[in-house]
Amino acid sequence: MRREIQPIIGQAWTGKHVVLLHCTTQNQLIGFYTSKHAPIEPPQPSCAETLSQFLSIGYQIQAITPLSENQIQYLLVLS
Repeated sequence: MRREIQPIIGQAWTGKHVVLLHCTTQNQLIGFYTSKHAPIEPPQPSCAETLSQFLSIGYQIQAITPLSENQIQYLLVLS
């Protein structure tokens, strides 16, 4: 019989973590959104620096989407 594991208070979150970065095409970070328990680094004004920080802690870019003529969204996932 397969038993489902129920999370308990204080247990480290397992699974995938998601971060959305909204940036201008001029390398400025304009929006920063995370899943509730995502491990993060403090975002920097520079989009490139913020991306670098998240890639260095293990996030991977899953998608890059243009939001408008001068805005880009990066979807980062940490498994």
